[in-house]
Amino acid sequence: MPRAVISSLLIANRGEIACRIIRTARAMGIRTVAVYSDADANALHVRQADEAVHIGPSPARESYLVGDKIIAAAKATGAEAIHPGYGFLSENADFAQAVQDAGLIWVGPNPASIRAMGLKDAAKEWMIAAGVPVTPGYLGEDQRPDHLKAEADKIGYPVLIKAVAGGGGKGMRRVDAADDFADALLSCQREAASSFGDDRVLIEKYILSPRHIEVQVFGDSHGNVVHLFERDCSLQRRHQKVIEEAPAPGMDAETREAICAAAVRAAKAVDYVGAGTIEFIADASEDLRADRIWFMEMNTRLQVEHPATEEITGQDLVEWQLRVASGEPLPKTQDELSIDGWAVEARLYAEDPAKGFLPSIGRLEEFFLPDTLRIETGVEEGGEVSPFYDPMIAKLIAKGATRAAALDRLINGLKLIAVWPVRTNAGFLWQLLSEDSVHDADFDTGLIARLGDQVTQPLPADPEHLKQIAAMLSATPGRGPWARLTGLRLNSPDRAVAELVDDGGQRYSVPLTDVPDDEPGDFANVFANAFPRQFMIFRASSGSSGASGDGAILAPMPGRIIAVDVAAGDVVTKGQKLLTLEAMKMEHGLVAPFDGIVAELNAAAGAQVPVDALLVRIGKADG
Repeated sequence: MPRAVISSLLIANRGEIACRIIRTARAMGIRTVAVYSDADANALHVRQADEAVHIGPSPARESYLVGDKIIAAAKATGAEAIHPGYGFLSENADFAQAVQDAGLIWVGPNPASIRAMGLKDAAKEWMIAAGVPVTPGYLGEDQRPDHLKAEADKIGYPVLIKAVAGGGGKGMRRVDAADDFADALLSCQREAASSFGDDRVLIEKYILSPRHIEVQVFGDSHGNVVHLFERDCSLQRRHQKVIEEAPAPGMDAETREAICAAAVRAAKAVDYVGAGTIEFIADASEDLRADRIWFMEMNTRLQVEHPATEEITGQDLVEWQLRVASGEPLPKTQDELSIDGWAVEARLYAEDPAKGFLPSIGRLEEFFLPDTLRIETGVEEGGEVSPFYDPMIAKLIAKGATRAAALDRLINGLKLIAVWPVRTNAGFLWQLLSEDSVHDADFDTGLIARLGDQVTQPLPADPEHLKQIAAMLSATPGRGPWARLTGLRLNSPDRAVAELVDDGGQRYSVPLTDVPDDEPGDFANVFANAFPRQFMIFRASSGSSGASGDGAILAPMPGRIIAVDVAAGDVVTKGQKLLTLEAMKMEHGLVAPFDGIVAELNAAAGAQVPVDALLVRIGKADG
């Protein structure tokens, strides 16, 4: 890879995009500087960079969003350029200008281009002037509620109210009837004012079968602009992209030529330099047609989903960014670019789909991602998922000669993901991609909402599958990516019962056999089709004496005792629940390993206990 003019680069971002930029910069011989907050002191991107600078407390508004601190870090370390990644300050024209005013190279579009495309109404006016088709709607300055309603009535319902300064799905409301307009407008304006400090809105015709199609564009400082074809980002949840693929399924050559040419005109209209994405909305009710695809907005930065484009074009878009920022012309002309195969990208989030996609935080005790896929991540096993930032922890990209081959590779890779105890959306992704409608490309942006629990709830445990898992655990407890056994230490077991607790609290019991004496264990994490499940393994002797070992019941992991069901001196039977321990966001019932009496009780409801704490000792019933 030829060396770029830039010799040192500060990355004003974190996580997987920072690691991604560092990888290309290192291959180009560019020295890298990372910045980090308190929460990221031990983060992967900090260790990968040649140098790192602390820029403040954990909240982004006190660290990653403070432009002056980032510029000061660049100057202090001798960095020549700043790459903003995506998010944070990447589309902040004032920050871009400040970087340039400080005598540094800004790896991104000119501040004027960011401003031109930063407001949705102004961007649409630019596009209309450039001959780019836009969604029918109202872009005017008159923001009186009665006037806005009159415009909506003229457009015809359903309509979409959108914040002029919006993004990321915020400040958007669908209105299906005239009577609902006033309340939806007020709600949208409140959210817009809170999120963007600007309550102005525009109104668009709501497309009933919308597909989200976007085109990757690139410009240089010599007046050249090319496109690198399109991506389909229609599989979304609450306007947030979940799955992206390139090229778009169902896109014929004529339609591709029309939409990509429109994207190039859009970029040229604002003298665009660097990586950008022109986003379109398509009415897919009659397949993809050039006359039913309209400009929506432009993202003046590198996109999260850029690896899908890299895979089908064979180009490194971060390298392109660094070369263009150095003043070089684009590495390829339009005629030199072509599509090779298909790529599908999935976003792995630290969240719990079964609980409304609530973010999940904590230490990644287990973190295994398959090497059959291209992986972009900023975390590793033993790292922390912080509550301060976006919960995306990895991107998984599959390449195939055909769409079906790429989908199959991604689905098979998702099955192998093992993350614990942090919850992820891996199982949700696996179920979504396994849907016939996805395989048939019969979808729009509302598919995930329509599927609902069908793709968010863990699948019931299959009895035959449980038998296979039981056999696997019996043969190789504690080994391989499928299982980890830790906890209780009972002597000479020759039989065990595994109790599976799924994410919904459903319990299943399966017998285990041939558990070796030298492999004691009480817990096993099992990842079936990307869903984490936990086995609780209780062992008992088949000998006539009844007791096995000293009957010590130890805490299998740190946790809080939420219930104690016995008292000292109680007579108990094998399998009787003794207490319930809450750990790793799940409840674990600990039971008697054999018939006997509670000889010792060291547990009280509400108490926090460390791993291996002696909670109960069961003695022989005959004394």
